[in-house]
Amino acid sequence: MTLHPFHPPGRGRQYTALRGLSELVMRSLFHGDWPARAWDRMPGRALVERLDHRICLDPARPRPTPLRIAFASDLHLGPTTPESVLDRAFALLSEAAPDVLILGGDYVFLEATPARARELRDRVRAVPAKVKLAVMGNHDLWTHHGLLEDALAEAGARVLINDAVRLPSPHDDVAILGLDDPWTGEPDGARAVAACGDAAVRLGVCHSPDGVPFMRGRGVSLLLTGHTHGGQIALPGPRPIIVPGPLGKRWPFGLHREEDLTLFVSRGVGTTELPIRTFATPDIAVFTVT
Repeated sequence: MTLHPFHPPGRGRQYTALRGLSELVMRSLFHGDWPARAWDRMPGRALVERLDHRICLDPARPRPTPLRIAFASDLHLGPTTPESVLDRAFALLSEAAPDVLILGGDYVFLEATPARARELRDRVRAVPAKVKLAVMGNHDLWTHHGLLEDALAEAGARVLINDAVRLPSPHDDVAILGLDDPWTGEPDGARAVAACGDAAVRLGVCHSPDGVPFMRGRGVSLLLTGHTHGGQIALPGPRPIIVPGPLGKRWPFGLHREEDLTLFVSRGVGTTELPIRTFATPDIAVFTVT
Protein backbone atom coordinates (compact mmCIF):
# COMPACT_ATOMS: atom_id res chain seq x y z
CA MET A 1 0.00 0.00 0.00
CA THR A 2 2.49 2.60 -1.21
CA LEU A 3 1.27 6.18 -1.10
CA HIS A 4 1.80 8.34 -4.17
CA PRO A 5 2.83 11.80 -2.93
CA PHE A 6 0.24 13.62 -5.04
CA HIS A 7 -2.60 11.10 -5.33
CA PRO A 8 -3.87 9.80 -2.00
CA PRO A 9 -5.47 6.34 -1.99
CA GLY A 10 -8.55 7.56 -0.12
CA ARG A 11 -11.58 9.54 -1.25
CA GLY A 12 -10.54 12.69 0.60
CA ARG A 13 -10.47 15.99 -1.26
CA GLN A 14 -8.10 18.96 -0.72
CA TYR A 15 -4.94 16.83 -0.88
CA THR A 16 -2.54 19.30 -2.47
CA ALA A 17 0.86 18.68 -4.00
CA LEU A 18 2.41 20.53 -1.06
CA ARG A 19 0.56 18.28 1.39
CA GLY A 20 1.71 15.19 -0.48
CA LEU A 21 5.31 16.33 -0.56
CA SER A 22 5.34 17.23 3.16
CA GLU A 23 3.88 13.83 4.11
CA LEU A 24 6.47 12.07 1.95
CA VAL A 25 9.23 13.92 3.82
CA MET A 26 7.66 13.24 7.24
CA ARG A 27 7.30 9.51 6.55
CA SER A 28 11.02 9.44 5.87
CA LEU A 29 12.03 11.64 8.81
CA PHE A 30 9.78 9.85 11.33
CA HIS A 31 10.76 6.32 10.28
CA GLY A 32 10.62 3.95 13.24
CA ASP A 33 8.25 6.25 15.19
CA TRP A 34 11.17 7.80 17.06
CA PRO A 35 9.33 11.09 17.84
CA ALA A 36 6.65 9.22 19.81
CA ARG A 37 9.27 7.24 21.70
CA ALA A 38 11.18 10.42 22.52
CA TRP A 39 8.05 12.16 23.79
CA ASP A 40 7.23 9.07 25.84
CA ARG A 41 10.29 9.81 27.99
CA MET A 42 9.22 13.37 28.84
CA PRO A 43 7.71 14.21 32.26
CA GLY A 44 3.92 14.35 32.22
CA ARG A 45 3.80 12.71 28.80
CA ALA A 46 0.71 10.60 29.60
CA LEU A 47 -1.39 13.48 30.91
CA VAL A 48 -4.89 13.30 29.44
CA GLU A 49 -7.68 15.41 30.87
CA ARG A 50 -11.17 14.04 31.41
CA LEU A 51 -13.80 16.74 30.86
CA ASP A 52 -17.19 16.10 32.47
CA HIS A 53 -20.26 17.97 31.24
CA ARG A 54 -23.91 17.71 32.23
CA ILE A 55 -26.25 18.76 29.44
CA CYS A 56 -29.94 19.46 30.11
CA LEU A 57 -31.68 19.36 26.74
CA ASP A 58 -35.22 20.15 27.82
CA PRO A 59 -36.00 21.13 31.45
CA ALA A 60 -39.71 20.57 30.76
CA ARG A 61 -39.10 16.91 29.86
CA PRO A 62 -36.88 15.34 32.51
CA ARG A 63 -35.07 12.21 31.35
CA PRO A 64 -35.78 9.35 33.79
CA THR A 65 -32.52 7.61 32.85
CA PRO A 66 -29.58 9.93 32.10
CA LEU A 67 -27.68 9.14 28.91
CA ARG A 68 -23.94 8.81 29.35
CA ILE A 69 -21.76 9.55 26.32
CA ALA A 70 -17.96 9.30 26.13
CA PHE A 71 -16.26 11.16 23.30
CA ALA A 72 -12.70 11.05 21.95
CA SER A 73 -11.24 12.47 18.76
CA ASP A 74 -7.96 12.78 16.87
CA LEU A 75 -6.22 9.65 18.15
CA HIS A 76 -3.59 9.95 15.40
CA LEU A 77 -2.03 6.52 15.75
CA GLY A 78 1.33 7.01 14.15
CA PRO A 79 4.87 8.27 14.58
CA THR A 80 4.10 11.32 16.76
CA THR A 81 1.66 9.95 19.38
CA PRO A 82 3.10 7.93 22.30
CA GLU A 83 1.41 4.71 23.34
CA SER A 84 1.23 5.97 26.93
CA VAL A 85 -1.05 8.83 25.87
CA LEU A 86 -3.35 6.47 24.00
CA ASP A 87 -3.30 4.01 26.92
CA ARG A 88 -4.38 6.76 29.33
CA ALA A 89 -7.10 8.09 27.03
CA PHE A 90 -8.65 4.67 26.54
CA ALA A 91 -8.38 3.89 30.25
CA LEU A 92 -10.43 7.04 30.95
CA LEU A 93 -12.98 6.07 28.31
CA SER A 94 -13.37 2.61 29.85
CA GLU A 95 -13.61 4.00 33.38
CA ALA A 96 -16.47 6.22 32.27
CA ALA A 97 -18.57 3.11 31.46
CA PRO A 98 -20.60 5.00 28.86
CA ASP A 99 -23.89 4.00 27.27
CA VAL A 100 -22.49 5.34 24.00
CA LEU A 101 -18.89 5.70 22.84
CA ILE A 102 -18.48 8.28 20.07
CA LEU A 103 -15.25 8.70 18.09
CA GLY A 104 -14.60 11.90 16.16
CA GLY A 105 -12.18 10.80 13.43
CA ASP A 106 -8.52 11.24 12.51
CA TYR A 107 -7.54 7.81 13.78
CA VAL A 108 -4.13 7.86 12.11
CA PHE A 109 -1.42 10.25 11.04
CA LEU A 110 0.34 9.84 7.67
CA GLU A 111 -0.77 6.32 6.76
CA ALA A 112 -3.32 3.65 7.65
CA THR A 113 -1.50 0.32 7.75
CA PRO A 114 -2.85 -3.10 8.75
CA ALA A 115 -0.91 -2.79 12.03
CA ARG A 116 -2.43 0.63 12.82
CA ALA A 117 -5.89 -0.71 11.93
CA ARG A 118 -5.46 -3.67 14.30
CA GLU A 119 -4.37 -1.34 17.10
CA LEU A 120 -7.42 0.85 16.52
CA ARG A 121 -9.69 -2.20 16.54
CA ASP A 122 -8.24 -3.57 19.76
CA ARG A 123 -8.41 -0.26 21.61
CA VAL A 124 -12.00 0.52 20.60
CA ARG A 125 -13.14 -3.04 21.22
CA ALA A 126 -11.92 -2.87 24.84
CA VAL A 127 -14.20 0.06 25.79
CA PRO A 128 -17.37 -1.27 27.48
CA ALA A 129 -20.19 0.55 25.69
CA LYS A 130 -23.44 -0.90 24.33
CA VAL A 131 -23.36 1.46 21.36
CA LYS A 132 -20.21 2.62 19.53
CA LEU A 133 -20.35 5.20 16.76
CA ALA A 134 -17.68 6.90 14.66
CA VAL A 135 -17.09 9.42 11.89
CA MET A 136 -14.08 9.84 9.64
CA GLY A 137 -11.60 12.74 9.66
CA ASN A 138 -9.50 14.40 6.99
CA HIS A 139 -6.37 12.34 7.72
CA ASP A 140 -8.43 9.15 7.49
CA LEU A 141 -9.93 10.07 4.12
CA TRP A 142 -6.50 10.84 2.66
CA THR A 143 -5.24 7.32 3.33
CA HIS A 144 -6.59 3.75 3.13
CA HIS A 145 -9.73 4.60 5.09
CA GLY A 146 -11.32 1.25 4.23
CA LEU A 147 -8.85 -0.40 6.61
CA LEU A 148 -9.96 1.93 9.38
CA GLU A 149 -13.65 1.51 8.66
CA ASP A 150 -13.27 -2.28 8.75
CA ALA A 151 -11.31 -2.09 12.01
CA LEU A 152 -13.99 0.06 13.63
CA ALA A 153 -16.70 -2.33 12.45
CA GLU A 154 -14.79 -5.29 13.91
CA ALA A 155 -14.60 -3.38 17.21
CA GLY A 156 -18.39 -2.99 17.22
CA ALA A 157 -18.47 0.65 16.07
CA ARG A 158 -20.74 1.83 13.29
CA VAL A 159 -19.24 4.45 10.97
CA LEU A 160 -21.75 7.18 10.18
CA ILE A 161 -21.40 9.01 6.86
CA ASN A 162 -24.31 11.47 6.63
CA ASP A 163 -26.36 8.90 8.51
CA ALA A 164 -27.94 8.40 11.92
CA VAL A 165 -28.64 5.70 14.50
CA ARG A 166 -31.61 5.49 16.88
CA LEU A 167 -30.48 4.42 20.35
CA PRO A 168 -31.98 1.37 22.06
CA SER A 169 -34.32 1.58 25.08
CA PRO A 170 -34.38 3.37 27.49
CA HIS A 171 -32.94 6.09 25.22
CA ASP A 172 -34.95 5.22 22.11
CA ASP A 173 -36.17 8.82 21.76
CA VAL A 174 -32.57 9.80 20.92
CA ALA A 175 -30.93 9.67 17.50
CA ILE A 176 -27.24 10.31 16.93
CA LEU A 177 -26.19 11.49 13.49
CA GLY A 178 -22.75 11.55 11.93
CA LEU A 179 -21.70 14.08 9.30
CA ASP A 180 -18.99 13.45 6.72
CA ASP A 181 -15.83 15.54 7.11
CA PRO A 182 -16.60 19.14 6.02
CA TRP A 183 -13.25 19.78 4.35
CA THR A 184 -12.23 16.54 2.65
CA GLY A 185 -15.53 14.66 2.50
CA GLU A 186 -19.05 15.31 1.17
CA PRO A 187 -21.15 16.50 4.13
CA ASP A 188 -24.94 16.38 3.73
CA GLY A 189 -26.74 17.78 6.75
CA ALA A 190 -30.23 17.30 5.33
CA ARG A 191 -29.61 13.60 4.66
CA ALA A 192 -28.11 13.01 8.10
CA VAL A 193 -31.00 14.74 9.88
CA ALA A 194 -33.58 12.91 7.77
CA ALA A 195 -32.04 9.62 8.93
CA CYS A 196 -32.99 10.58 12.51
CA GLY A 197 -36.65 10.00 11.67
CA ASP A 198 -39.08 11.18 14.32
CA ALA A 199 -36.57 11.03 17.20
CA ALA A 200 -37.40 13.69 19.80
CA VAL A 201 -33.72 14.32 20.54
CA ARG A 202 -31.01 14.70 17.90
CA LEU A 203 -27.34 14.65 18.81
CA GLY A 204 -24.56 14.97 16.26
CA VAL A 205 -20.89 14.25 15.67
CA CYS A 206 -18.61 15.68 13.00
CA HIS A 207 -14.85 15.69 12.79
CA SER A 208 -14.54 19.48 12.62
CA PRO A 209 -16.44 22.48 14.00
CA ASP A 210 -16.69 23.54 10.35
CA GLY A 211 -19.67 21.17 10.34
CA VAL A 212 -21.76 23.66 12.35
CA PRO A 213 -23.35 25.34 9.27
CA PHE A 214 -24.67 21.94 8.15
CA MET A 215 -26.36 21.40 11.53
CA ARG A 216 -27.57 24.87 12.46
CA GLY A 217 -31.37 25.21 12.49
CA ARG A 218 -32.00 21.48 11.99
CA GLY A 219 -33.04 20.60 15.54
CA VAL A 220 -29.67 19.19 16.60
CA SER A 221 -29.17 19.87 20.31
CA LEU A 222 -25.50 18.89 20.75
CA LEU A 223 -22.67 18.59 18.22
CA LEU A 224 -19.39 16.87 19.18
CA THR A 225 -16.29 17.77 17.15
CA GLY A 226 -12.48 17.72 17.22
CA HIS A 227 -9.86 18.48 14.54
CA THR A 228 -8.40 21.63 16.12
CA HIS A 229 -6.14 19.99 18.74
CA GLY A 230 -6.80 23.19 20.71
CA GLY A 231 -4.04 24.58 18.54
CA GLN A 232 -1.65 21.84 19.81
CA ILE A 233 0.95 24.57 20.34
CA ALA A 234 -0.59 27.33 22.47
CA LEU A 235 0.54 30.14 24.74
CA PRO A 236 -0.56 30.36 28.39
CA GLY A 237 -4.16 31.30 28.77
CA PRO A 238 -4.45 29.11 26.77
CA ARG A 239 -4.09 31.07 23.53
CA PRO A 240 -3.72 28.83 20.46
CA ILE A 241 -1.24 30.06 17.87
CA ILE A 242 -2.41 28.20 14.75
CA VAL A 243 -5.81 26.51 14.51
CA PRO A 244 -7.01 24.75 11.34
CA GLY A 245 -10.29 25.68 9.69
CA PRO A 246 -12.21 28.97 9.65
CA LEU A 247 -14.63 27.92 12.39
CA GLY A 248 -11.87 26.14 14.30
CA LYS A 249 -10.30 29.56 14.75
CA ARG A 250 -13.59 30.81 16.18
CA TRP A 251 -14.08 27.79 18.45
CA PRO A 252 -10.62 26.26 19.06
CA PHE A 253 -11.69 24.10 22.02
CA GLY A 254 -14.29 23.73 24.73
CA LEU A 255 -18.06 24.12 25.09
CA HIS A 256 -19.92 26.81 23.14
CA ARG A 257 -23.48 27.91 22.45
CA GLU A 258 -24.35 28.73 18.83
CA GLU A 259 -28.01 29.73 18.46
CA ASP A 260 -30.02 26.55 19.20
CA LEU A 261 -26.92 24.32 19.16
CA THR A 262 -24.50 23.37 21.92
CA LEU A 263 -21.06 22.76 20.39
CA PHE A 264 -18.18 20.86 21.95
CA VAL A 265 -14.69 21.00 20.42
CA SER A 266 -12.19 18.48 21.77
CA ARG A 267 -8.46 19.12 21.87
CA GLY A 268 -8.07 15.50 20.81
CA VAL A 269 -5.66 12.85 22.03
CA GLY A 270 -2.74 12.58 19.59
CA THR A 271 -0.62 14.96 17.56
CA THR A 272 0.46 15.61 13.98
CA GLU A 273 3.57 17.13 12.42
CA LEU A 274 5.21 18.02 15.77
CA PRO A 275 5.24 15.39 18.55
CA ILE A 276 4.61 17.97 21.30
CA ARG A 277 1.84 20.01 22.89
CA THR A 278 2.02 23.21 24.92
CA PHE A 279 -0.97 24.50 26.92
CA ALA A 280 -3.26 22.25 24.88
CA THR A 281 -3.62 19.16 27.05
CA PRO A 282 -5.08 16.07 25.33
CA ASP A 283 -8.63 15.35 26.44
CA ILE A 284 -11.57 13.00 26.34
CA ALA A 285 -15.06 14.15 27.32
CA VAL A 286 -17.91 12.51 29.21
CA PHE A 287 -21.42 13.93 28.78
CA THR A 288 -24.36 13.16 31.05
CA VAL A 289 -27.43 14.07 29.04
CA THR A 290 -30.54 14.76 31.12
